[in-house]
Amino acid sequence: MRTVVDYGAAIAFGVAYFVTKDFQKATWVLVAASAAALAIGYAVERRLAMLPLFFGGMALVFGTLGLIFGSDVFVKIKVTVINLALASFLVGGVLLKRQPLKVIMGEALHLPDAAWRTLTLRYGAYFAFVAIINEVVRNTQDTDTWVKFRLALLPVALVFVATQLPFMMKHMAKGDDAKAVEPPDAGF
Repeated sequence: MRTVVDYGAAIAFGVAYFVTKDFQKATWVLVAASAAALAIGYAVERRLAMLPLFFGGMALVFGTLGLIFGSDVFVKIKVTVINLALASFLVGGVLLKRQPLKVIMGEALHLPDAAWRTLTLRYGAYFAFVAIINEVVRNTQDTDTWVKFRLALLPVALVFVATQLPFMMKHMAKGDDAKAVEPPDAGF
């Protein structure tokens, strides 16, 4: 259920764009679906988890700005801003001798500090890479290509998480079962 809520707005945006070929209409769908995702997430879990709140809030802010100014730039740069913010937060935390990913994931995973550091740096690098690639695609490709790219980031995020599972399982504290890990949202 969590994955549907997390990725539903991005998928709804992509479907709306390709059905209407109208970025503004698709942005309305993004804003509405983001608000709905936050409401559903709260109704189901009786709380707003930090990352879905961040992603949903950013989608609402950037989507609304795009609608107010009639520009697709806001929705497109949102991916860059979110991913750069996450990369900076994670890598900056490690540089300050903190474990930001451990704080975000809470009790979902029990790893030694050295493993948390490695995992945090990997996620930081992933988010930085997504931000850079988004800027390349945003500045060199047409809107159709950018929307396809944006939708392709959804399975890419899942693949990235899958590539981290062996590392996490190897370093999990004895006696802990592998728990479902939420994939990083690529910025919608």
